[in-house]
Amino acid sequence: MPYVDRQNRVCGFLDIEEKEGSSRFQRRYFILDTQGNTLQWYMDNPQNLPSGANAVGILQLTYISKVTTPLNRPLSKVINAVSRRYFLHANDAADLKDWVLALNKATKITVPKAGPLQPRSEVSTVTGEAGGKRLAYKTEIIGGVVVHTPIYQNEGGEMEVGDRRVSSIGSRPGVLRCGYCVKQGNVRKSWKRRFFTLDHNAVSYYKCEMDKEPLRTVSLRDIQKVHECLVKSGDLLMRDNLFEIITSSRVFYVQTDTPEDMQGWIRDIELKIQDFRGPAKVDLDTYKSLKSQLLRICPT
Repeated sequence: MPYVDRQNRVCGFLDIEEKEGSSRFQRRYFILDTQGNTLQWYMDNPQNLPSGANAVGILQLTYISKVTTPLNRPLSKVINAVSRRYFLHANDAADLKDWVLALNKATKITVPKAGPLQPRSEVSTVTGEAGGKRLAYKTEIIGGVVVHTPIYQNEGGEMEVGDRRVSSIGSRPGVLRCGYCVKQGNVRKSWKRRFFTLDHNAVSYYKCEMDKEPLRTVSLRDIQKVHECLVKSGDLLMRDNLFEIITSSRVFYVQTDTPEDMQGWIRDIELKIQDFRGPAKVDLDTYKSLKSQLLRICPT
């Protein structure tokens, strides 16, 4: 689901057909910036990318004429711009509706500027985090739209940082919730995307969804508290949708893609902790106080 960040921008993940007509969709993190008059998309949330990482694509809002939902493509929307049409896929119907409303609201008061712009192109390279492999892009400015087209790409598909596939819970016996989140490392304090699972006994995270063995498992028995991280400093200050899992030995900082994901993880972990520990015990003083109140209300 798209959400509004601290800079009042609409943000979230979508799949985009970056090369028109290719029918190949890539997972990208979109930022709708009405103040900057742009729709930008990145390999991942810029907070999780190297400092200064550039957008994969930028579209000026003034060049968007219409945003529609084609009948023959469920969960898809089409952005009609001056130079081309952009096809995007949403996660679900609610996600699609929110993005269409946000885009139409952002573009309804804009008017495409008259006058042709000279096409300009250049070739640049970017370095991905996955194995330090370099990707070459042809950058063209067509009709005021910056278009980045990959010239080549490594076999094997997506870079790890752009991966937000969600596994089916049904394919993981005993798993109550699963999905990709970003967590802070304990030693280097770097942020990495990991695949998290919650079962009846623990919260675990894996390097990727396909791994059989987790990088770490945190027993529900050891979790003292889980809640939204409201007191922030340093690197945590600019991170949205951040919650913490507190144990006796460490605090795990976990960032989700949307506020709904964050609340869902907190709720489900808290419920499992309660189930795991059983009903709360009442101490002797509390018991005596409750008993005296009952006697006053219902004297024998």
